[in-house]
Amino acid sequence: MTTATEIHGLCKPGYERVREAFARNFEEHGEVGAALSLVVDSETVVDLWGGHADGALTRPWEEDTIVNTFSTTKGVTTVCALRLIEQGKLDVDAPVATYWPEFAAGGKEDITVRQLISHRAGLPGIDAMLPVEKAYEWEPLSEALAVQKPHWEPGSKFGYHAITFGALVGEVIRRISGKSVGTFWREEIAEPFGIDFHLGFGEELDDRCATMIPAPLPDLSEVDHPLAKAMLDPTSLTFKAFMITPLMMVNPLYMNSREWRAAEVPAANGHGSARALARLYGALATGGTLDGASVLKQETIELATQTQSQGEDAILLFPMRFGLGFLLDIPEFQISPNGTVFGHAGMGGSFGFADPEAKYGVGYVMNKMMLPDPENREDPRWRGMFDAIYESV
Repeated sequence: MTTATEIHGLCKPGYERVREAFARNFEEHGEVGAALSLVVDSETVVDLWGGHADGALTRPWEEDTIVNTFSTTKGVTTVCALRLIEQGKLDVDAPVATYWPEFAAGGKEDITVRQLISHRAGLPGIDAMLPVEKAYEWEPLSEALAVQKPHWEPGSKFGYHAITFGALVGEVIRRISGKSVGTFWREEIAEPFGIDFHLGFGEELDDRCATMIPAPLPDLSEVDHPLAKAMLDPTSLTFKAFMITPLMMVNPLYMNSREWRAAEVPAANGHGSARALARLYGALATGGTLDGASVLKQETIELATQTQSQGEDAILLFPMRFGLGFLLDIPEFQISPNGTVFGHAGMGGSFGFADPEAKYGVGYVMNKMMLPDPENREDPRWRGMFDAIYESV
């Protein structure tokens, strides 16, 4: 006999379906620990959490638990770059080498910031993996990318820059601002707006941090999962995009290490809460204002959500659609009936999205990682939550 997981937190009248969908993930999909937050027209209407912060089920998931969100981090890094664009310090159509002169090596002198931030630069991976001892240092990856030749003609197609996105965009941010991405994010946005999301943190937050539970790989002899096959093939560009260092192969629990948490990997190692993501995207869904101050201006948000890349992704091997850094809703796997969702999702299942048509921002974080369904490309936990949200808003 199974015992239903106790769900804690806020659920305002009219949003009971969302709570029910969140609870079903524990019962039907084996959710271990998770949180879901929904802000509608600047009001928090759902803020839920439940389960455990570890696979051994010894630590309850608390109201202030944070967790690694993998590529959901890219949305946060994107906001940092957009702040610089808005401030007139970063020209999206200027060559990257304008801000980062060393980047011009290897025939990259004409690659623009727009191509870089929309996964069109042809730099999803590097030719030689980073040594294990340098895996989380900033300079080795940025220096390798500065001399790397593009894997395809820049601008001719697009492919998900799974890890390199953070180093590429992050180095541009660093060159312009003089600050690391983590420092820029903290000083410009996280602290002023009270957003509990971190890019690199010390031991003081470890007690609040959930441990990740990696997804088991499918039996590829029985399941046709093109992405999983490509990620396990050392000759593929997909493998290069995800496996920047051997550490990611020899230690599948690297994401729970102190070294990973302390590092700044702006494509993948952001740690935060569902509440933080909903707060950020709730502001972006309603013109960019939060508590009377501007995170981003409306015109900046509109610029960032114009389609830059759409179609078959050369790395993920299925259809994707990107704006300037943000993942956009796509007809093949549409989240919103409005088709207006933007934000980012992360490997294993987390997400942060805004829908300006419905005026909501949503954040979902969890510690049990799951692979997307090979047919519909979705995490099996998502559809129930999004259906419930749109039945309610």
